[in-house]
Amino acid sequence: MSNEINITVRNKYANKYRKGYPLILKEAVVLPKTLLVEGTLMRLIDEKGKFIGKAYYGKQNKGYGWVISHNESDTIDASFFDRKLKKAVKNRSKLYQDDETTAFRVFNGEGDGIGGFTIDYFDGYYLINWYSEGIFSFSDYVISSLENNVDFKAIYQKKRFGKQGQYIKEDEFVKGERGDFPIIVKENGVNFAVYLNEGAMVGIFLDQREVRRIIRDQYAYGKNVLNTFSYTGAFSVFAALGGASQTTSVDLANRSYAKTIENFSLNGIDYEAHDIIVDDVFKYFKYANRKNKSFDLVILDPPSFARSKKFTFRAEKDYTSLLKETISITEDRGIIVASTNCSKFNMKKFKSFVDQAFKESDINYKLIEEYSLPEDYKTISQFKEGNYLKVLFIQKQGGK
Repeated sequence: MSNEINITVRNKYANKYRKGYPLILKEAVVLPKTLLVEGTLMRLIDEKGKFIGKAYYGKQNKGYGWVISHNESDTIDASFFDRKLKKAVKNRSKLYQDDETTAFRVFNGEGDGIGGFTIDYFDGYYLINWYSEGIFSFSDYVISSLENNVDFKAIYQKKRFGKQGQYIKEDEFVKGERGDFPIIVKENGVNFAVYLNEGAMVGIFLDQREVRRIIRDQYAYGKNVLNTFSYTGAFSVFAALGGASQTTSVDLANRSYAKTIENFSLNGIDYEAHDIIVDDVFKYFKYANRKNKSFDLVILDPPSFARSKKFTFRAEKDYTSLLKETISITEDRGIIVASTNCSKFNMKKFKSFVDQAFKESDINYKLIEEYSLPEDYKTISQFKEGNYLKVLFIQKQGGK
């Protein structure tokens, strides 16, 4: 096609892309000296001019765009996007039919064949997250495909391609009837308030669905639970419904207080019987140690990067020391649910952080079970970074 430009993949990387690696790495391609327009379609060739794949140019923090086809005869047009979306919707048919869960991911970027955007479903409302201007240039294709393939109350969108991948604040409503927020969604029978009109965060992270369920069904009963970086209290709600004797939710964001109360109340839980604390988690650990507070179950799910007044946290650098703080306030035989969404390291590396933290604390431990992304967060084996979620259930076994 005349609107595709030939881009050479350096020899060193050609096989990687032939085998299905989807992200266009800056160092892997020879870009023209003239500035490429976001959304430009690229025909990837090796240094001998042999076809490798078709991609689009879209700068985001991870790379310069995504390979979206290895078929030379594919035309990247509305019907191409429609085929991918139709298949993704069909793959989630089981979730669409589940009355107990009305919030899930419908399209997971490169896992469903086109990197750079995701689509989430919230009880009839659809939310598209765009991660580059490049993919946003195809937004008409995606939106009309949604219209063709699903019934919806409304479509919303969030642009996450401001400076350094920041969220761009604007009216996010696209089509349908504007929602009356919050909308109440269910996850494994539990109610949550979702706001699609309040900035980057909507109220719940859907990728932890299976972890929350297992906490409610197998771990919470009779336990004193600490939920750190608690956001809107989703883990606390599941723990309380699973029969926890007490939950303590700690988050630095002021909004977390009212949002956690709201989610407790939506599920008929007396929020006054639980502690909801607006504080820096790092500071709270020191307070808990000072007061000899300890917990039977601690949920540790920090963001990959966090900054408070006194401290900057980077998961790849600081998770071990955060885990040591957690170990010190966990009862013997207690459970730590250690979680990270950092894609900079894999599960093996994450387990080494855990091992180091317990060794340095001079305490034995046992790995009980592990989780990664649920099935609606489809990933491909050629792109390991896409399977970013790592969750370990660890039992503290007492001193050595």
